[in-house]
Amino acid sequence: MQGDALALLADALALLVDILALSVDILALSVDALALSVDALALQSIAKFNSLRINKMLYLVNN
Repeated sequence: MQGDALALLADALALLVDILALSVDILALSVDALALSVDALALQSIAKFNSLRINKMLYLVNN
């Protein structure tokens, strides 16, 4: 009987370790997603800057 309880406790601890490992993986994925969002924002900023420069050049050429 006591052996069954210890086996169940060992299983519960193993599940807890698995849950903690998955939580670490989720956090790592969240960090990666945040980094990608920052990169996308930087690319959008560059695109907007270039668009404004092109519009200014077109304005100067046409006026």
